[in-house]
Amino acid sequence: MKEKLKPYILLTPVFIVLFSLVSVGMIVCILQSIGYFPIIGLNEITLDYYKEILSDSSFIKSLLFSLSTCAISSIISVIGGVAIAYMLIRDNKYSKIRKSLIRIPVIIPHIVVVLLIFTVFSQSGVLSRFLYSLGVIKNISDFPILTMDKNGLGIVLVYIYKGIPFIALMTFNILKNFSEKLELVAMNLGASKSQAFFNILLPLSMPTIISSFIIIFAFSFTSFEVPYLIGPTTPKALPVEAYIRYASNDLGQRPYAMVINVILSGISFILLVIYNKLFGKIYKYKL
Repeated sequence: MKEKLKPYILLTPVFIVLFSLVSVGMIVCILQSIGYFPIIGLNEITLDYYKEILSDSSFIKSLLFSLSTCAISSIISVIGGVAIAYMLIRDNKYSKIRKSLIRIPVIIPHIVVVLLIFTVFSQSGVLSRFLYSLGVIKNISDFPILTMDKNGLGIVLVYIYKGIPFIALMTFNILKNFSEKLELVAMNLGASKSQAFFNILLPLSMPTIISSFIIIFAFSFTSFEVPYLIGPTTPKALPVEAYIRYASNDLGQRPYAMVINVILSGISFILLVIYNKLFGKIYKYKL
């Protein structure tokens, strides 16, 4: 019993420190979001800040912008990652080499990917200059705006670059545990390779795929550095909007920033609950 409790006892000091920091931060955030900020003379509890934020058109645009860029990038990442994972399963000869290559984008920090996307896809980037040298475009300004644009294409490109390898690795790890006999049995019964994949392998790996989708969606939804560096000035992503309000010289903007943070945390918590429920179902499909 002592040996079993020893790891938990050793981790207790670290847990207490981390829990205290997180708890204090959450309490301060919630209190300021409901109007309790004595430093600037706000002592009354009110929900007016929530009402103002939720009725603010700029907040709605920022929310829709964040949701759309995260949803599009996550869906494309899932499709591309599952396809790559299936190809790795089908070709065992070079699967280890390809799997090692896929790991590289996963370990690269997001800020490095942002610089890479900006260097390649901006109007003054490598691709536009290459097309200009070939005569495809008459002027560099003719190259489409792919970074810092109002549609968030640059943000989507960054998330796709990071998301596809992550989904591929997660799906590969679950697909490789499935016996090849499942596909062979299906083909012996008259199914094609595509039918065996969509009707057998894909449903079995669906809990892992959905949970991976939630992970990358939640991460990109709360990501700050990517939309801050390569996103448009308007509409802003929610984390960027919260940061600008928080860093404002006007301390009266602080409660609004905290409201946005609470909303971000609430959506992330909902995604976490959904993930935990799906994670428990993965074992039902484990062979």
